[in-house]
Amino acid sequence: MNYYLPHPVPLYGPDFAQDPHAVYARLRQYGPLAPVAIAPGVPAYLVTDYRVALDLLKDTTTWSKNPSEWQKTLPPDSQVLPMMKWRPNPLFNDGPDHARYRSVITDSFSRVEPHRLRAQVAHAADTLIRSFAATGDVDLVTQYARPLPLVLFNNLFGMPDSYSDRLVTALAGLMEATSPQEATRANADFEQYIAELIALKTKQRGPDLTSWFMDHPAGLSTEEVLHQIVLTMGAGHEPTTNLISNALSRMLSNHAYYSTLSSGALTAKDAIEDVLRHEPPMANYSAHFPRQNVHFHGTWIMANQLVLVSYAAANAAPDGLPAGAVPTGGGAHLAWAAGPHACPVKQPALLIATTAIERLTSHLCDLELTTAREQLSWRPGPFHRALAHLPARFTPLTPDQAGVTPWTSSSPFSSTPQAATSSAKHVG
Repeated sequence: MNYYLPHPVPLYGPDFAQDPHAVYARLRQYGPLAPVAIAPGVPAYLVTDYRVALDLLKDTTTWSKNPSEWQKTLPPDSQVLPMMKWRPNPLFNDGPDHARYRSVITDSFSRVEPHRLRAQVAHAADTLIRSFAATGDVDLVTQYARPLPLVLFNNLFGMPDSYSDRLVTALAGLMEATSPQEATRANADFEQYIAELIALKTKQRGPDLTSWFMDHPAGLSTEEVLHQIVLTMGAGHEPTTNLISNALSRMLSNHAYYSTLSSGALTAKDAIEDVLRHEPPMANYSAHFPRQNVHFHGTWIMANQLVLVSYAAANAAPDGLPAGAVPTGGGAHLAWAAGPHACPVKQPALLIATTAIERLTSHLCDLELTTAREQLSWRPGPFHRALAHLPARFTPLTPDQAGVTPWTSSSPFSSTPQAATSSAKHVG
């Protein structure tokens, strides 16, 4: 069965990427659910109201997360299938299957001690900072925010540091492919990395996520282990990259942050909270499908029709704080979703982003953007809020300047990096 929606509003292309809130304002004219297209010929309903979103996210009786019937309506080469098709993981399953897969991820991440995770983030951050510290300029997306989660995941999943470049290159290829051939090659490289990871851990367990996935009482098959790894890396990479880069773009362009980077009045945590509420890294997602035809908040929706939640639209001033305002602490938002499918690793994700930002801004304390924030370009796509680039400059640091570099001769390539400093000297 094909689904038809009258005059769906496209959520793809450069216009939506550059000013999504203008599109959300238009969508609200339809009521709490609006007809959209996430790709040419792929319609959906988008929930733009905060309370309606909560109703959907918490109602497992009316709604399913399983896309199996819906995806039959799409051609096999549909560009949205990689993000939307069924897989044996917690994102696309309900009931006992969802609980089984989710327990593997939550139980395994609970074994990662916060101080160890913080040290591993610092290790990854220092590795990347060292690669550009002497140049005086950097693209904070491509040279820092995007590779950092992958360098970290390579470590958390138990692969040697020498493999991290392969993972970064493969997933960068998937994100930036300009042809089907490039995408196919990058996907093959990623699959090869995962295959080698599983083969290594099958032979030799370690204190890492892969080993814990394999040995969990849920008794995952090899295929199921693979899909939990792919989900964790995929769901962890894109949102974490965007959270770091979006927060940095706000800190370095908003005077309320910039003027207090050294005084401590506002922190990286404040910037992260600002992004989560007003510019969530995953702007529109949480695919749901009604189990039968349903009349939901004034709209008839057919069984198995795709319904997405707009975290970005639903978050817009739910408690009266104007969009773009600097937060003064907390506030309701849906950036982590809600209900049984809410993000299972919220605290580790916050620790990773906070440590990455603090590490960077403490070492490069005169960091500044070279392009005004309103002139930055954003990557097109219906799901994410993602900067394409974030160019910045700073006073160069060189390894032969004692006391000014954020690493010792053994760090950042040591697995036990130095503790983050509270401030850093800079040349000049």
